[in-house]
Amino acid sequence: MENQLDQTARDKLKEKAREARERAYVPYSPFPVGAAVLTASGSIYTGANIENASYPLSICAERTAIFQAITAGEREIIALAVTADTARPVSPCGACRQVMNEFNPEMDVMMLNLAGAELSRTAGELLPEHFTAGDLEQS
Repeated sequence: MENQLDQTARDKLKEKAREARERAYVPYSPFPVGAAVLTASGSIYTGANIENASYPLSICAERTAIFQAITAGEREIIALAVTADTARPVSPCGACRQVMNEFNPEMDVMMLNLAGAELSRTAGELLPEHFTAGDLEQS
């Protein structure tokens, strides 16, 4: 995919994702993940994964960052960076992919690891044929 962001913006988003990873709450899986989103207004919101002893109540870094942006009144997310200490660039889970597509299927998703490897796709490429509001319409 062609990068829509300039290198300075991409680097800032990656840096914010790395910083967010340091704030993860992961007492059960020592697997901290950090994410950062860039909105159309130019604001950056961050998130980290937050675990819970009741595992299904945990939340991923990507959704934490997106929900921070939405709570602040943003509605158009143009890019997301996610990072973890993995052998290859970390990939968002299916739930996060669905949430990303809710706000922008063309969102630039930068998947990173701490060693500097990077893979970029759009949210739509990560989850083709995603569920949409149109699917809720009665026929």
